[in-house]
Amino acid sequence: QVELVESGGGLVQAGGSLRLACSASGSSFISYVVAWFRQAPGKEREFVAGISWSGSITYYADSVKGRFTISRDNAENTGYLQMTNLHPEDTAIYYCAANTRGVKRIVGSYEHWGQGTQVTVSS
Repeated sequence: QVELVESGGGLVQAGGSLRLACSASGSSFISYVVAWFRQAPGKEREFVAGISWSGSITYYADSVKGRFTISRDNAENTGYLQMTNLHPEDTAIYYCAANTRGVKRIVGSYEHWGQGTQVTVSS
């Protein structure tokens, strides 16, 4: 079992940047792949980015490719999502997720979730 806690959300102007963190505890962090999802009001939760256990393979939704960067520091048991050139449509609650099987772009592939952190981008 692994417990996940997100942090780093907030209010930012369009074109600005935020760095989200996903702190893990309770299990061996290196055994888990890490993914970020987001959910805007009235919309389904959608895949944003994912990273392999080694950090050598990354995945991005087309909507964020070139603007967001996912990374992890296994020694710190922390995953990160660096968000740049933010758009108002990026406004959502961002969730960190983990599993031991591999990165997938579907919500149901993950058993472990954080509580979410709100990102609001003003126009």
